[in-house]
Amino acid sequence: MKILFAAAEVAPFSKAGGLADVVGSLPKYLEKDAEIAIFTPLHGLIDVNKWGIKELENSEMWLTFDRMGHKFRLFMCKLPGTNINVFFVHNDWYFTCFKDVYPKWLDPKYEHERYIAFSLATLEYAKLLNFKADVIHANDWHTAMIPVYLHSNYRFDDFWKNTKCVFEIHNLAYQGVWFEDVLDFANMRKDIVYNEWGVEHYGKVNWMKGAINYSDKVVAVSPTYAKEILTGEYGEGMDYTLRMNQSKLTGILNGIDYDVFNPKTDKNIVKKYDVKSLKNKEENKKHLCEEFGLEYKPERPVYAMVSRLVGQKGIDIIRQCENELKSLSADFIFLGSGEKDYENLLIWLSNNTSNIRAYIGYKSDLANRIYAGSDFYLMPSKFEPCGLSQLIAMRYGTLPVVRATGGLEDTVTGYPLDDSTGFKFWGYSGWDMMQAIYCSLGVYQDKYTLNAMRKSAMEADFSWRRSSQVYLNMYKELAGKQ
Repeated sequence: MKILFAAAEVAPFSKAGGLADVVGSLPKYLEKDAEIAIFTPLHGLIDVNKWGIKELENSEMWLTFDRMGHKFRLFMCKLPGTNINVFFVHNDWYFTCFKDVYPKWLDPKYEHERYIAFSLATLEYAKLLNFKADVIHANDWHTAMIPVYLHSNYRFDDFWKNTKCVFEIHNLAYQGVWFEDVLDFANMRKDIVYNEWGVEHYGKVNWMKGAINYSDKVVAVSPTYAKEILTGEYGEGMDYTLRMNQSKLTGILNGIDYDVFNPKTDKNIVKKYDVKSLKNKEENKKHLCEEFGLEYKPERPVYAMVSRLVGQKGIDIIRQCENELKSLSADFIFLGSGEKDYENLLIWLSNNTSNIRAYIGYKSDLANRIYAGSDFYLMPSKFEPCGLSQLIAMRYGTLPVVRATGGLEDTVTGYPLDDSTGFKFWGYSGWDMMQAIYCSLGVYQDKYTLNAMRKSAMEADFSWRRSSQVYLNMYKELAGKQ
């Protein structure tokens, strides 16, 4: 069985969010059962020398968009630790000219053009390589054009006639919406796709809607999120389309790579530890406090948050209770970047309080030190399709304090249940979050309960081994190879 993954980002080569971790990890656990190819853009930030990325011979290809020819080239390397081929689509006009996966301040139409070009180039290069996939696994709106192309331009193409398509929704909030003329750029026949059963949504083109309608299977990244997006509250205007396609919608919980996120082997942390040597975690806390200019006090817990600073992540309810946080006998560390309003809030708090510190930006080694050195992990999300940060935090024995939505509801067992792994609150407000923080402060003083919860969190299994089997069964069913 052949499976083709297509995504805008793939760890460890390029990463802006959890999508990269999923596409960079899941294929590793499918390798023994399937032949896999991963396609992603060759972004300008990717270090081709570090990863040994080489251009394939005779890979130059020209595609025409909007009556203009665009030159593409194809590069390749192996996914680290595997024999899986990762193919990088090179184009100077759309990808290599940027040092970000998702550059800010782009013309929205140009952003659509970038991923239309990538999607079509992926299909054409797969043909050139004779990689006749049984299943194409497209991810989020950036590759939502692929199932639309298969339904329209390639519907009578012998090469793709037996290929099935899986479309995975990592975040329904970003759907890829633009005006009708974008179909002209994509060279798609409007009479086939521009209707309410295709890509048309309130008079505009919506790529995600097209992918939902034309894919053979639609996957949400957690069971609870798969239910939530069928409602008006979480459906982002797509709930009607999802309910119409409910028979092919399923929720599969994401995992994390336990070889990458492992406090026993992590070279980025000061003192390695595991569930049998939890006392070593305190050394990481001491170093973390020193690194952020906080006075280390064993009686004071450290709360951390590593996140994109956007509305979804609950930064506004942190703003609601900033005075309460400043007065707590606890310290807070934030790492992330995003909307300027939120960045400025955290910078101001960092500069004007004794117990709150922030690093605006992202460094993976620093993130790991934060996971290892903090006691509790804040995740007050307005909505959370799955969330990987709480899984990483638990792996490092750092207890999540989460709003029970989406994947956070599915993965965190709230105190005081048996085998509790964290703390939950339900209402989306600063008051509700503070009640969960107060509860965690009480548990911090009870070292027996605290250590028992840490051990439960570290022993919880959210590796890809379990979820990958669910994906594999789905691929086999679609390909008729069970």
